[in-house]
Amino acid sequence: MNLPATTQELAQLACAPRQLAINDADLGAWLALLPQWTLQNGKLCRDFGFKNYYQTLAFVNALAYMTHTQDHHPELIITYTTCAARYDTHSVNLGAGGLSENDFICAAKADLIYQSSQVAP
Repeated sequence: MNLPATTQELAQLACAPRQLAINDADLGAWLALLPQWTLQNGKLCRDFGFKNYYQTLAFVNALAYMTHTQDHHPELIITYTTCAARYDTHSVNLGAGGLSENDFICAAKADLIYQSSQVAP
């Protein structure tokens, strides 16, 4: 797969079955497309902040719908005013796991959901 030029282009892509993880040499270029996301323990991570529990759950529900349509589900940690999303792909590298294009596609889509919610603190 060719690296998309922008986050918006990345968000327009759809997840597909992947066999290989993104290699370490290309990981920095993929991360540059998502400046709010970091790598933690081999996962692509971001914490989203909200004013209250209702807004947090509204985001979680929108995120759940998107991830269901993409068939690529993150680990979520939900508190009163935050939702932490953690993406990785268990099926790549012969089941050893890693980061795939799907993780970055869903992260870009999550960013768009968050931006469109207009509830950020």
